[in-house]
Amino acid sequence: MIKYMGYIPAILFLSIYLFSWVTGTNLALVVLLFWLACFMIAAVFLHKRIIWGSVFGALPALQMIYHGGSEILVGIALLLFYLLLSIYCWKKRDADTAVSSGKEVLLFVVKIVLTVVTIVASAYTAVIGGMTLISEGVHQVLVYIGMIILPSIALPMIWLKKRKKFFTAWLIFAVVYFVALGINYGYEKYDESITVNTAPNINVHEYLPFREDSKIVKIDSKTLKLTEELPVIDGAAAFFPVYSAFVNAVYPETTKLYDGTFEYNNTPEGYRNLAEKNIDLFLGVYPSEEQKAYAEECNTSLVYTPVGMEAFVFFVHKDNPIDNLTTEQIKGIYSGEITNWKQVGGKNEEIAAFQRNEGSGSQSMLKRFMGDTPIMEAPTELVNSMMSGIIEKVSDYRSKSNSIGFSFRYYVEGIIQNPDIKMLSVDGVAPTAENIRNGNYPVVTAMYAVTYEENTNENVDKLLQWILSEEGQYIIKETGYVGISD
Repeated sequence: MIKYMGYIPAILFLSIYLFSWVTGTNLALVVLLFWLACFMIAAVFLHKRIIWGSVFGALPALQMIYHGGSEILVGIALLLFYLLLSIYCWKKRDADTAVSSGKEVLLFVVKIVLTVVTIVASAYTAVIGGMTLISEGVHQVLVYIGMIILPSIALPMIWLKKRKKFFTAWLIFAVVYFVALGINYGYEKYDESITVNTAPNINVHEYLPFREDSKIVKIDSKTLKLTEELPVIDGAAAFFPVYSAFVNAVYPETTKLYDGTFEYNNTPEGYRNLAEKNIDLFLGVYPSEEQKAYAEECNTSLVYTPVGMEAFVFFVHKDNPIDNLTTEQIKGIYSGEITNWKQVGGKNEEIAAFQRNEGSGSQSMLKRFMGDTPIMEAPTELVNSMMSGIIEKVSDYRSKSNSIGFSFRYYVEGIIQNPDIKMLSVDGVAPTAENIRNGNYPVVTAMYAVTYEENTNENVDKLLQWILSEEGQYIIKETGYVGISD
């Protein structure tokens, strides 16, 4: 057992190194690696009864003593350890196994070096290869199995004597693995070949205020300029270009996104912040019952000011032959009564009816549209947390033409602009600005500026009045919505 004691310093410093690496502790990890290498070489030589190998262990000890401070004690302890171990091994040199030859020691050292190189190279290759495979859509389970294969063949081939049997077993496993990998990769590529590229979520950097290249409607207000006690403004994704243009028109040019005044969150987060009085004004659609209840829990009395009108639209993939659905047909689809497109005059395909997450503006709007008709529970893969995501899924769904989703007209037409989907007419009426304005389109909702009664900031009311003024309504109309005064 004494001959194995030389590994103790190596094990201790390896533990220190791993702990430092995992925790990110600011230690000289390169120095630790040098010490670790010295300790490992010393351990190997002492294990083979070559006493002068303890010199390698003494090198880090002398370096610690040279550094001074608390390291002196560790260095002295290491010197004593290697001195006593060397003396013991020298005295017992004839009692145990004969000292290994230089060739055996050299071979042992080479195996250790090859092991370290193999582990590092295999880990690097596995990480890079794993990232590549995952980016290509290969299933993660297959990727993780593949990350084990490289080191699994190399290490036994270094240390085992019966290499042929092991290599045969590994080869059989590898063939099975690569066949499975090829099948999975081929399936993913086939899947890509029958789907369509998707559009991204709204890029807020394209709609920021006070930037020349911004896509927002730009006016310099002649009637209102806010300089202090700025209302904290937030809104839904579909309304971001509008309230960013409001900021551009009446807020100081120093106002920046996420500066505590100009915020951008989704509808659930925005209504939560408003209920907790962390913001002064939220722009979006009417809240869900849960969001209203939370505001009541917070003793916040929400005030709803209509500032524009918008159509709630349903869309399908462009390859779907359906161009129009009745209100009752849509309710039938989202209640689960209608499950195949042939039931509404389309192809013989099962309908994939996508929904949004609970509390989102469009999901709340779907509930109001459905009224007393219960909404079916959607499978997990048919629920998306981003408004752009539901558009993406409908345009990118595996069989392309069998899916349906919903959103707001301007978000589909003005922001996402995905050429692979088409909005449906409802009850024979297309969701155009004119049909929203004249009331012909059957699914229209008000866009609200939501505040709370307890607010004492006088500039909130000033901003509300300005939004309803000619300048504010001009921004709403030019952005692509229908103004409240139309």
